[in-house]
Parts: sequence; structure tokens; C-alpha cells
Amino acid sequence: MLEPLVTNQSRVGISEIEAQYITGSLLKHVPFVTPKHTNEDVLIVFDEGPDLTSLAVTEQGKPVGLINRNIFLGGMTKPYRRELYARKSCVAFMDKEPLIIEQSVSIQTLSLQAAETSGKILNDGFIIIDNTGNYLGLGTGQDLVKVISYLQAEKNRLVMESIHYASIIQKSFLRASKEDMDSVLKDYFMHWEPRDKVGGDYYFCRKFEDGFFFALIDCTGHGVPGAFMTLIMASFLDHILTADNRKNPALALSMMNRKVKSALGQTGKCDGDFHQEKTIESPGEEHSDDGMDTAFCWFSTQNNQLVYAGAKTSLFYIIPGSHEANVLEPDRKGVGYVDTAIDYTWTNKELALSPGMCIYLTTDGVIDQIGGPKHIAFGKKRFTDTLLENHGKPMAEQKTLLLQGFYDYQGKQKRRDDVTLAGFRL
Repeated sequence: MLEPLVTNQSRVGISEIEAQYITGSLLKHVPFVTPKHTNEDVLIVFDEGPDLTSLAVTEQGKPVGLINRNIFLGGMTKPYRRELYARKSCVAFMDKEPLIIEQSVSIQTLSLQAAETSGKILNDGFIIIDNTGNYLGLGTGQDLVKVISYLQAEKNRLVMESIHYASIIQKSFLRASKEDMDSVLKDYFMHWEPRDKVGGDYYFCRKFEDGFFFALIDCTGHGVPGAFMTLIMASFLDHILTADNRKNPALALSMMNRKVKSALGQTGKCDGDFHQEKTIESPGEEHSDDGMDTAFCWFSTQNNQLVYAGAKTSLFYIIPGSHEANVLEPDRKGVGYVDTAIDYTWTNKELALSPGMCIYLTTDGVIDQIGGPKHIAFGKKRFTDTLLENHGKPMAEQKTLLLQGFYDYQGKQKRRDDVTLAGFRL
């Protein structure tokens, strides 16, 4: 049934594999009887074919019914049944409504029709005919289940191969940022952990002669949809960082907002605080509501100054010798979403940088993770308390301690989102 040539084609697409498996691929050439045959004749056929599970009944070459071996033998072995029915027509024990399938029908269609028989074909099998309706043979429920299982496994394999390749692509987009971070930061950590193989979190770093630009991005969703969004955001961000707006994160956010809303067609609605743009909508048209939460940061090495603009993503910092963790709060609007006006403006916040100051950024995958004995979110307070307790240690050690505390808190709870953390000492 499952030909080795096909099962070994690991690079073949699922459509090609499915094309190999039509109903005819399950065909078994099995003897048949006609209404003129008696039940005694059927007994002889079953006796000569111990592996036969069913026997088709045909009339002028067309199938009219199916005799199940177990049902037939069970009926004939009852007291006096053989004496009463042995010389009568075999139609007495025939299922008059078997599943009859043309040989060119796809396995998918066959499986759907089989499901409607309430599992009858698992015991009886099904009759296979040619395109003129003539009997060809039988297919078994066992063989159908094997093929469906194989095709499902192949679909899963192809999906996983695609996701693996998508992961390689996504990581390649992060490589340049990692290299620039290595160049401009001596003591830092960067942790990027998709919930699935790929994810919707992304980080970006670009060095310049007078400083560096850093962004932590949390796109809508996770998995493959989130990963697609990160590639869109990375492309846009790479194009908008000019000599002027890289030092103005709020302006860069506004530019990103316009690009995302226009590219995704999300310009039809917005907050009541802003004017509403009108777009023509087709009946039944699906609309997206995708975007990102992010923190854009410009670190000026000339002026020792940080300029930050946040879209629902906070920036945490600890000054050397301080006994508290400070927070630069973001604007409460995400980038690109339907309810964010296309002309929305974010706010720049400035922070004087001093030697030894620690800067931290995280996506909400850490803050919102459920865990602990009370099954509540990890939360900002637990996060900042951990930072404050360990900020004097090297960044690599801080990362280890922070993640250990996070994993311990999560415990056996399901991971809710992608997790990305950044920390660096200036």
C-alpha cells in the first residue's frame, strides 16, 4: 500500500504525495459473488480466503452490496440458520448501502465520506469502482487509516521543515544587531527566546559614529504569524533610520506607525481623540489589526544622553549606588494598530547617562507570565526587585539569575508568550 519510493521522498511536497494516494492506490483485487450465488457459496469463498474481511455482491458487473465476514459467519452459525439459509441467495446477509467509491477519488474526499458512515468501513471496508461504475475490488478501513496517518505525518514534517527554515531566516536578521551590540557594549546580555520555534519578538541595534540606536519589539502574536510581522518591522525600521530621525525615537515611531498602517490596510478606524480616515471596504472582507509594542532608544556617546520613546514598553534603569529601580513609562498606544491614529505622536523622554548605569528592557512575555503559588502574573514589581537585587553583578550573571527566577516562577504553567530581555551597563 505505502510504496517505499513515495515514503522515502522527503523533499516532495504534500500535494505531490497526496496525488500518489487516490482511492485506487488502496485497491485489493478480491473475489465477488452475485445474487445468484447462495450463502453456501459464500461460506466456501470465505473458507478458501481466511484473510477476506468482506465480499462484494455485484449484478452485471455493478456492485449492489457488501457481505461482512464476521456478520455473515455469526448469522450462519446460529441454530438452524445454515439449514434455513444455506441454499438461499446471499443477499440475505448483504449490506445494501455500502460505501462505493470511484478509484480516482482523492484520499481526503474518501476519508470525509468514510467519516459519515459512523465507522462502518473500519469493519466492512469499501467497494472501489472504475469511472463507468464497474466493480474493481475492495479497500480496507485499516489501509485507509494507515494512509491518512502517513499523509498527516508528512504534512507535519513539511510544516516543521518550513518553520525550521523560517527560524534560520529570522535569526539571520538578528545577526547584524548582535554584532553591533558586541561592538558598542562591553557588559551586556541579550536573551531572545521564542515561545515556539519562531516568534514575534525582535531586537534591533545599529551603531553610528556618535552613538547607537536600539529597539526592543514585540509584534502581534507569536509563532509563524508573529515571525512574519518581525520581518516586516525589521525591513521598515532599517529604512527609516536616517541621520535626522535616529536621534528622535518618537518621530521614528510615528514613521513606523504610518508605514505599518498603510502596508496592512489598517487606516480605516482610529481613536475618538483623532480624526477618522475613511476607506472603502468590500463586503465580507477580512481586516487585520496587527502592530507592535516597542521601545526605541537613541544612546548618544557624544552627549552621554539617552532619548527614549515607548509604545506600551517600559525602560528600566538603575543608577549606581541607588536603592531603587527607576522606570521611563511609555505612551499607551501600540504602533500600527487599528485604534492608533495614523497621525499619532509619541513622546520623547531624555535621561542623562552616567558610568555604571544599568539599562533594562523586556517584552511582556516576562511581565505577564502566569506562575507562582497564586497563579498570577510575574509582574513589574517582581521583575524590578530581581534587577535591584542583582544589578551590581556582571550582566551575564544577572541574566542567569533573572531567567532562573523567571523559570522557577513559571513552574509547570504553560508559556504564554515569547520572552526577550536586554540589559547593559554603560
